[in-house]
Formats: sequence, structure tokens, C-alpha cells
Amino acid sequence: MTETHFVEPDDVESLAFDWGVLKWLHTPEVTGGDRFSAGVVKLEPGKGHERHTHPESDEILYVLRGEGRQEVGEETREISAGELVFVPEGVEHGTVNTGWEPLLLLAVYAPPGPEAELRELPECEVVPAGELPTAENAASNDSDP
Repeated sequence: MTETHFVEPDDVESLAFDWGVLKWLHTPEVTGGDRFSAGVVKLEPGKGHERHTHPESDEILYVLRGEGRQEVGEETREISAGELVFVPEGVEHGTVNTGWEPLLLLAVYAPPGPEAELRELPECEVVPAGELPTAENAASNDSDP
């Protein structure tokens, strides 16, 4: 694989869920780098995802915009733009958007892997690169592998 140094959002697919959308801008498949993965997570107002773990990857969440509630292990706190959250491998965590606007996060996994697992979840709708992750586009891709 050739290394790619610049990636625009339209260059990669979107992973749409009922709580929001993910765009993985740096993965081994996208850029050729294999030490970590990085992408943008958009949680819609009032939405979040279930507590979960990544057994073999650390995770960093950097809040770009919005506000929310972050759980890491037994600790829960409000988060907002400019804050970083570190989630060690195997620690249960979850995020909920508590604001009126989308909560935008930069997510990083080291090593990469959880982003591929998210793509395989039955509730994930894969929207091809260059298409907007609207409900209509996600529904038209139900037959994707």
C-alpha cells in the first residue's frame, strides 16, 4: 500500500448509527500507517452509545465541539471542547451528548482494530465515500457486506 499523507472527509466511508456518525480518516487501509487509527465521531443531541470496552486498544477522545457526559470505569464527568479523555485498554466507557448541538470528538485507537469491529456491527450502516451519511443513503446501502 502506498502511504497517503492527506485525507479529506469525502475520501472515506461513513459509519452511520442511530446515535451518530463516524469517519475513520487514518487507518492502515486508508493511509498505510499501522500504529494507531484516528477518526471523527459525531454524536447527535441527546444520543450516546452503550458502555463498552476495547480489550486490546487504548483510546483517546479529544472534544472538538459540544458537550457531553463521559464515563470511564467508575468515573463520570461532564466534558466540553478542549478536553481530552484517556481510556486504557479493557476499561468500560461510554459517551452521551448532553448539549443541543452535535458533540464532535476526535477518537484515536492504539493499536488500531476497534474501528474495524464497529464497521461489522449489525446496527452499522456503511455509507460509501463521497456520499452524505443521511438516513436515505444509509438505508440504500443495507446490502453492503
